Amino acid sequence: MLNLLKLFRKEKLWDFQGGIHPPEMKTQSNGTPLSQLPLPEQFIIPLKQHIGHEGEICVSPGDHVLRGQPLTFGSGRMLPVHAPTSGTIEAIAPHMTAHPSGLSELCIFLRADGEDRWTTLDPQPDFRSLTREDVVKRIHEAGVAGLGGAGFPTATKLRGGLRGVKTLIINAAECEPYITADDRLMQDCAAEVLEGCRILAWVLQAERVLIGIEDNKPEAIAALKQALGGDRELQLRVIPTKYPSGGAKQLTQILTGVEVPHGGRSTDIGVLMQNVGTAWAVKRAIIDGEPITERVVTLTGEAIAQPRNVWGRLGTPVSHLLHHVGFAPGSRQMVIMGGPLMGFTLPSLNVPLVKISNCILAPSASEMGNNEEEQSCIRCSACADACPAKLLPQQLFWYSQGGDHEKARAHNIDDCIECGACAYVCPSNIPLVQYYRQEKAELRAIDLEAKRTAEAKARFEARQARLEREKLAREARHEEAKQRVARSDQGERDAAIARVKARAAKTPEQETAEREARHAQALAQQAEKQSETQALSRQSGDPRKAAVEAAIARAKAKKSGVAEQPISDVAETPVAEADPRKAAVEAAIARAKAKKAAAAGEQAPASADAVPAAEVDPRKAAVEAAIARAKAKKAAAAGEQAPASAKAAPDAEVDPRKAAVEAAIARAKAKKAAAGEQASEPANAAPTAEVDPRKAAVEAAIARAKAKKAAAAGEQASEPADAAPTAEVDPRKAAVEAAIARAKAKKAAAASGEQVSELADAAPAAEIDPRKAAVEAAIARAKAKKAAAAAEQTPAAVEAAPESSSEVEAAASPDSADPRKAAIAAAVARAKARKAQQQPSTTED
Repeated sequence: MLNLLKLFRKEKLWDFQGGIHPPEMKTQSNGTPLSQLPLPEQFIIPLKQHIGHEGEICVSPGDHVLRGQPLTFGSGRMLPVHAPTSGTIEAIAPHMTAHPSGLSELCIFLRADGEDRWTTLDPQPDFRSLTREDVVKRIHEAGVAGLGGAGFPTATKLRGGLRGVKTLIINAAECEPYITADDRLMQDCAAEVLEGCRILAWVLQAERVLIGIEDNKPEAIAALKQALGGDRELQLRVIPTKYPSGGAKQLTQILTGVEVPHGGRSTDIGVLMQNVGTAWAVKRAIIDGEPITERVVTLTGEAIAQPRNVWGRLGTPVSHLLHHVGFAPGSRQMVIMGGPLMGFTLPSLNVPLVKISNCILAPSASEMGNNEEEQSCIRCSACADACPAKLLPQQLFWYSQGGDHEKARAHNIDDCIECGACAYVCPSNIPLVQYYRQEKAELRAIDLEAKRTAEAKARFEARQARLEREKLAREARHEEAKQRVARSDQGERDAAIARVKARAAKTPEQETAEREARHAQALAQQAEKQSETQALSRQSGDPRKAAVEAAIARAKAKKSGVAEQPISDVAETPVAEADPRKAAVEAAIARAKAKKAAAAGEQAPASADAVPAAEVDPRKAAVEAAIARAKAKKAAAAGEQAPASAKAAPDAEVDPRKAAVEAAIARAKAKKAAAGEQASEPANAAPTAEVDPRKAAVEAAIARAKAKKAAAAGEQASEPADAAPTAEVDPRKAAVEAAIARAKAKKAAAASGEQVSELADAAPAAEIDPRKAAVEAAIARAKAKKAAAAAEQTPAAVEAAPESSSEVEAAASPDSADPRKAAIAAAVARAKARKAQQQPSTTED
């Protein structure tokens, strides 16, 4: 009756498909309590001892560290590692680690000082006073990972199960042969394991906590029951011994009867599993404040003289552990890290101990059986029957061996837990798990490359999309700019059309008013320019610059079609050093005024602008004078009075030849006009005391010619010029008086209605050839005599200063150019002229 009640009270257990029952071989090591081994001289601490990325190094070579001091830091799956003892950091360099590939990883080399001093710790005995997030954070900072062999970060696993976890399973099965680390830990530290389970249950807020343990560990079961006492919060479940009942999916199915879905996690069904070693590490991290620096390691195998479980410091070389338990290697000795089914052979005994190292197995040559060669598969299906994951190991082997990755993936090779049951039962000695591991690694590499390709493609597509957006934006901006330009052009065209229409609609009176307004505006602008020119001239004092600016202003006014405003006469202010350009401009202005006066038929005697310049171009002045005289003659022939303003611009340096030729032409024209007309009034001569011989000779010849003309006409000659030589005659004043005399002669000729030729403008030169002047004077006198005889008029008593050929020659001779002699000759000529005027013009008696 009691047995029936026990059966009813017993919790129901489930089973999983497959599995095997290999020899347990646990009694070699589980009978000895946990022990401490001496510390090695040097620790080799790998930065990566878990699933995930390695942390960031926070120490440097030469630093002195204490036990429990963090050597790296990180977040998420980047678990920190801590110093296993106090000492000095010697180096940070790559070193071979506990991995089937035998590859090197970055490690920190720590030289122990033998003191084994702890760093400052922060224990929290009452964990319930902390928040759940703080507890998880402390677990992460302590570097706790799954100590059952998987090595998944505990803090990350807890964060994923903070919501929705109803059942917490503590894995105490430890089903693999030879391994007794969890068994010995539960026997010696049952209370600490259970306290860790309570912390995990409180963090997850789990409804129930199940501790699954195989029935081949009676001592551990007894210790746990004793530690539990009457605690109903934790439930101890004893399960049958079967390999691999310690697998996460298999133990979940045994305790709950629910299978984890393909491709999913246990949290999907509200279950979270932790190892008993992990629970112990959580308790030490929260209650004691100690980070994980050591773990229980099983040292077993027939090659070891003293198999046992010891506290192994992380980073301790395997050779140091084996040396202290009596390791006696044999021929072709192998050392396996892990169990005989899921472990791997170490490439070297100098590799360090890490967080997932739970067993070091050193079997003898006979202990592992005969090392038979691999044979061909006989398709016995024993592997399929033993597979606890319900896979087809035979098919997976073919796909893995042939490199058919897609079919291997299609047959769910990722669900393989690598328990080794298939390889254990294979009669052909095929290492199936090794093929599966290789195929998984290749698939991971393919997936990583595909992920990188996808990321690169996404970046490329994002870049192309960005470039396309920028292109569309540029095109939109260009189109908008074109539309703005088109609108502007259309507006200008519309405005032009409107102006044309408005101009067509205007009346003549409006157009006239607008023209007058524009004309007035132009006149105002011209006046403003002239005032600016005058102001600049006054400011700068440069006559050349002022004249040029004035000419530019007038040219602009003329170009704009505006009549030039009248300009006042130039003041007769002699300039010490006159600009020849300014003199030429003023002469042109004077000629323009004379032309306007002649066209209007008005008498406008122009004042002689006597602006003598020190340096005037003689050729240009002579040409301008000749042009002015020709224009005056044309005006006189039309019957209009147009007295021209004689512009006497005496030059310091005049071309003597050109001046002499012009004087001769003038004298010839005067003789022709004197044949039928009255002679004009002679110009008064202003002899100077210091007379140039050449100039005096020319003046004397002119005076004699005028006297002859007056005698032939029978009229009284104009008042003779007084020969009152001045001590020093001003040449400018003399030139002005000569111009006045010529103007009077022109007026008399205009009054008689006859054409009077303009008297020759005497442009005396400073240096005249005396010979040429004397010859021209003799020729003029001869012509005058002939004209008198032809008119049959009695010659006057006054002799026309007959001169013999010897006199002419003497006058022509340069030696005879005496100023006194020339002055006397001129006085004699004037006296003879007076006598001729006093006598009657004809003798009739």
